[in-house]
Parts: sequence; structure tokens; C-alpha cells
Amino acid sequence: MTDPDHRQAPQPSAEGLAEPMRSRWSASVYDDAHRLDPSEIETLLRAAQWAPSAGNSQPWLFFVCVPGTANHDRLVATLSRGNSGWVPRASVVFVTAAHVRTGEEADAPAYSDHALHDVGQAAAHLTLQARAMGLHAHQFAGFDHDALAEALDLPPTHQLLTGIAVGVPGDPADVDERTAARDHRDRLRRPLSQWAFGGRFGEALAPGAPVEPDA
Repeated sequence: MTDPDHRQAPQPSAEGLAEPMRSRWSASVYDDAHRLDPSEIETLLRAAQWAPSAGNSQPWLFFVCVPGTANHDRLVATLSRGNSGWVPRASVVFVTAAHVRTGEEADAPAYSDHALHDVGQAAAHLTLQARAMGLHAHQFAGFDHDALAEALDLPPTHQLLTGIAVGVPGDPADVDERTAARDHRDRLRRPLSQWAFGGRFGEALAPGAPVEPDA
């Protein structure tokens, strides 16, 4: 599968990154007629399956929402206004959840102290695998989490987190102007000086400088 759409990648400061990180971006205009084979969906899930986790705890759940299925209908019914126009057009949407408690009581011990971190890693692996397959993935959190958790019969031991829409680029003429414009926004990131510290908090890591040695 090839992707002729390179409007948003690569960007300045990303040239040295390996693929598929270099060309990854969050598309919003999807071809609503495109579908993935079950084997392609399984490959995406395998990428998430092999993400690292603390003590091999694997605290992730992925709900698969393919257009035309009950899960997709459940998701669409809970989408925020801003996401309801573009998310349903994706070829498949994954909804992630984390195993956060060992029991259903609110004060039950944590299943893993790093569950949210690990689910994030699994989601990132799936996203990069999608790009390697010529697909685009757009992660989002704009939906009614409580309503969808209830609709999916998610137990209290788990916390619903995010959605990941996956598909191929569509025709901007098929969507509203606001959605189409999302795919043409400048992609910007905070400079390293704001979040990469070579010493104590706020001490920026200077380009080419060694990390502060132990005292």
C-alpha cells in the first residue's frame, strides 16, 4: 500500500528520524470507502502486543471498531462534536483502555504502577506500524468516556483512555471546510530547550553539550 500524500511530512527538525517516525502525522481526512483486511487489523494489533510493559504486565485493552459493526456504532454515538465529522470516516478505529486496578473497588490496589505509560507505548507501536503499512493514524480523546465504557461493558478495573483512527487519505472536497483545514495546519513542536534538561529543572540541554556529570 502506498501513500501519495506527503503534504505534512517530513518537517524541519525531523529529517534525521528513522521511518516511519519521520513521515508520521495525524490525518483527519479519510477515505470512507476504504476498508482494511482482517489480517491488516491483526498486524496492527500485533504491533501493540509486542510493546514493552513493566514486568510484562501488558495492561492494555483495544476495542476494534470497524464501520458497520456494533462497536463502531457505540463509539460514534459518544463522539464529541469536533470528532463526529471525521472519525467515522476512518477504515478502523481502536479504543484503548488500561488495566488500572486489581479489584472493582475504588481503593483496590493498582494492577500496575505504569499502566497508563504502557498503554501509551502500545498505542505508539500501533500508530507507527500503521504508517509503515502506508496508513495514517490519528489519536483522539474527544468522546464521552463514561457512556462508551458502559456501552462496552468495561469493568471498573479498567479505565477507558483514547481512540486511534486509522485509514488512508480521502478527498478534502468530501468533508466540511473545518475538517479539511486540519490537514493543512502547520506542524509545530516545542523546542528541546523547553523540555530536555541537561541538569536540574529548567537547565536546558545545549546542542552538542555533554549531559551534566554526577556531582
